[in-house]
Amino acid sequence: MKLLSRIALLAIPLPCLLPAQSWEVSGSAGYGVFHNVNVNNSSASGTAGFDSGVVFGAALTNRVSRWVSGEARYTYNSDDLKVTSGSVTAKASAASHAIHYDVLIHATSAESRIRPFLAAGAGVKLYRGTGAEPAYQPLGNLVVLTHTNEAQPLVSVGGGVKFLISRRAILRFDVRDYATPVPTSLLATPPNSRTGGWIHDLAFMVGVGAGF
Repeated sequence: MKLLSRIALLAIPLPCLLPAQSWEVSGSAGYGVFHNVNVNNSSASGTAGFDSGVVFGAALTNRVSRWVSGEARYTYNSDDLKVTSGSVTAKASAASHAIHYDVLIHATSAESRIRPFLAAGAGVKLYRGTGAEPAYQPLGNLVVLTHTNEAQPLVSVGGGVKFLISRRAILRFDVRDYATPVPTSLLATPPNSRTGGWIHDLAFMVGVGAGF
């Protein structure tokens, strides 16, 4: 009994030595701008990828120390498929869903009212062609825009700043570069066309959140 009592007394201070944890939940909206990839064949060249569009997101953030947080994030993009060559552009309706986990490194402590941060993480992005495929597509000799589903690994880098409006209310501004390999099922190339590299989606978002 004496041994158990001593162990209990030693264990009491341990929670005080652990970093305080708190949570934030937030929603955001903004606009995504794509940097697409080059595509070419023996007779033509152009770019293929996605059109710019609106962005909506949600995040659950866990503060693990005064300077570091972990964040699980979901982002929806309304981003139509697109191929362009010269003055000709072909589009097809599409959307994407990104799920990823980021580590946030803050420049100021958890008690600060203004908290700039850098973010980096990884996850997966699901690209979805929607609607009906057109019977004829311009620039089909370069890329065929298909209405299929394809998941690709996602790398997320960026940053932002959080403003503590009140004890629990948070205003935040985020910039993320969502990079994935080319989804070749949606952007299908004929045998004589070549494309490659990574597609980058630069998303600018404004959000509000609550801490608890």
